[in-house]
Amino acid sequence: MSAIRPMSATAPKAFALLGPTASGKTGLALAAAQVLPLEIISLDSALVYRDMDIGTAKPGAAELAQVPHHLIDIISPLHTYSAAEFVADCTRLVAEIHERGRLPLIVGGTMMYYHALTQGLNTLPEADAAVRADLQRQKQQYGLAHLYRRLQEIDPQTAVRLEAADSQRIERALEVWLLTGKPLSRHFAEQTAYTPPLNLASLALIPATRADLHRQIALRFDSMLAQGFADEVRSLQTRYPTLHAELPSMRCVGYRQMWDYLAGDTDAAALREQGIAATRQLAKRQLTWLRKIHTDTAADPFTQGDRLPEILIAACRRHFDA
Repeated sequence: MSAIRPMSATAPKAFALLGPTASGKTGLALAAAQVLPLEIISLDSALVYRDMDIGTAKPGAAELAQVPHHLIDIISPLHTYSAAEFVADCTRLVAEIHERGRLPLIVGGTMMYYHALTQGLNTLPEADAAVRADLQRQKQQYGLAHLYRRLQEIDPQTAVRLEAADSQRIERALEVWLLTGKPLSRHFAEQTAYTPPLNLASLALIPATRADLHRQIALRFDSMLAQGFADEVRSLQTRYPTLHAELPSMRCVGYRQMWDYLAGDTDAAALREQGIAATRQLAKRQLTWLRKIHTDTAADPFTQGDRLPEILIAACRRHFDA
């Protein structure tokens, strides 16, 4: 972890609304925007992709029309968007929003982006196509468990904080080691001091029990299926002929499971089960992050639901008026 220098007294203020997937962040942000002159900056690595609406639970046209939104629909599913790009875009947008006399509200659950914004970027090598192809070959030949055991041997600190099924992060940790000769955990330990670019306060939505969140996740995934999630992915495959399952866009929760279903690798029952399970795992990782980081206010989105707009509005006013 890099050392954090005190932020500049002139750092522009922003407020962050954080929470796991399906915890009601979008609705809460829109409710607050009815009272405060907010503009929303998306903190969501899936919402950046155009034409991926249903499976990302992207705000609809009516919701987007209620309040200005940023960092939604900005790239093709064939492209990538990094944490470094998010930090640069978010910092620029906060300044522009203040220039318009409005208040920036950062909303989402991509904790890697939030970590980069508040703790600094990692000086890690860019992805290497040849190394990634070799890791993919090993995974196909020996299984993901083989790659995870290898990571446990060369970087036990990183392995212990990753799920054994988290293919993307396991492969990235191995890639960094193969390219640099240093484990990912050592790269993190050697980061230089970082001055946060924003004066941030935050509200975290943290359910007291996961059962409520799990019910909401299942309801939302069923709603996605009913809305035509399968047709959306078929349309993506037609519109973007070079799209493939290993692109970051198709690794988004739900899309990988739908891709396998459309390829005939699973049936409808397995699609639903795997999609809900993957979303639960994402929520678990997000909650782990949220419990580790400093947040100014925390609330249960299920037991305190009626009071959440009041809590968020009061917290925003305290921060921006201070």
